[in-house]
Amino acid sequence: MSALRMHADEVDLDARLVGRLVAERFPRWAGLPLRRLESSGTENAMFRLGADKVVRLPRHPRAVEAVEHELRWLPRLGPALPAAAPEPLGRGEPGPGFPWPWSVYRWLDGRSPVPGALDAPEALARDLASYVRSLRRVDASDGPAGCRGVPLAARDRSVREALTQLAGRVDTAAVARRWEEALRAPAHSGPPVWAHGDLMAGNLLVTGGRLSAVIDFGTVGVGDPAVDLISAWCVLPGEVRGLFREAVGAGEAEWARGRGWALSIAVVALPYYWDTNPPVAENSRHVIAEILAESA
Repeated sequence: MSALRMHADEVDLDARLVGRLVAERFPRWAGLPLRRLESSGTENAMFRLGADKVVRLPRHPRAVEAVEHELRWLPRLGPALPAAAPEPLGRGEPGPGFPWPWSVYRWLDGRSPVPGALDAPEALARDLASYVRSLRRVDASDGPAGCRGVPLAARDRSVREALTQLAGRVDTAAVARRWEEALRAPAHSGPPVWAHGDLMAGNLLVTGGRLSAVIDFGTVGVGDPAVDLISAWCVLPGEVRGLFREAVGAGEAEWARGRGWALSIAVVALPYYWDTNPPVAENSRHVIAEILAESA
């Protein structure tokens, strides 16, 4: 799965190339075992380095900016959160065969939760709510604007274009109705707060059914925090969705915007990754089905 090309401008990466980059930038780690990790991640390639490190490299040009973004904000945000965050160990430099910066992090144990097959859904719902609340409490006065902390209307064109591509493959009329409902929700009226921006299953790690870590802070920023409700539909089953909402403290408008974010992310991703990233496409179909079922 990890070797599939998902983007037209994606670079080719393999362990030999990454090993050379590591040896040149971090000679003390040269010779450590290195292997590519199976991943459905769309922005970065991951290579396990030794027993306790992971090398993370942008797969395409649009993912490059997130390298510096994460290295700047993770040390500030990580200690304030109830689940482990990636710990930066070093910043890699461009080298022969790879034109961009990259990073090395400490390895985090755990596995990504599987929607529809959670070991402890109620506990995970509470853990996710606690995580979202904790992140929102971090001082946001000098935080960067989150790329997903914007009004839902900014997604409208992308959603409409994706629905055109999905004609005949999903119930586009029903999806459009749910999307329009989300667009009518009142906008965020409070101060901007921190949001991770991408609390999908692939960015969560669980141990014994409990949330143990959250990874990939490339979209973290301040703005409308409703985007961090997407786990309610991307990860959690319907029977604990209300528990999660109550624990977060989301009102009607925020919940509607959160549903809209989950729907828009799924709809936009589905035609793009239909053939090139089966796990992302499957989760997108799952999210769409969960949201449509709520209106049945």
